[in-house]
Amino acid sequence: MENGLSLKTVVEGLLFVADEPMSPEQLAAAFPEPVSESDLKMVLTKLVEEYSGPERGFALAVIAGGYQFRTKPELGSYALRLRKKAPAKLSKAAMETLAVIAYRQPIIRAEVEKIRGVDAGGVIRALLEKDLIRISGRRDSLPGKPILYSTSARFLETFGLADIKSLPTIAEIDKLYPPEQPAPRLF
Repeated sequence: MENGLSLKTVVEGLLFVADEPMSPEQLAAAFPEPVSESDLKMVLTKLVEEYSGPERGFALAVIAGGYQFRTKPELGSYALRLRKKAPAKLSKAAMETLAVIAYRQPIIRAEVEKIRGVDAGGVIRALLEKDLIRISGRRDSLPGKPILYSTSARFLETFGLADIKSLPTIAEIDKLYPPEQPAPRLF
């Protein structure tokens, strides 16, 4: 390493300045000399452990296939007081549409509309503009080859998910909110 810096120190510094999750491949590309993938993964694992302690106000999270420093959720109310503007909110229709796309992806607009029972064109357009969903291809087996929609990396970042498999299953949601206890309002 240049200037006698350790691999851990450089990786920690790179993650600190990154404005989006960094994959191991992106981190490796920042080094002038080749870095062993196993060494890099070992350092990332150590950093995740090091920043997971209760004495820290932030953690190194695995988000959207990469690593990113994030404020711990329990400090959210404090962090919101520092913001100049309120965080962007999604309407009930947008959240419903986003949930349908997330759990059924890839999916065409007609399928979203069938599940929701209403027109979804405007909501899908808004979700595309917010980069929470993306066009992932076309369904060649149907007339007109309709567009397929899937969630984006921004969706994973926004909701703090490592990958789409990290979404809770319906069974997990049911365990958290049994029928006699209504689920909290999300919007």
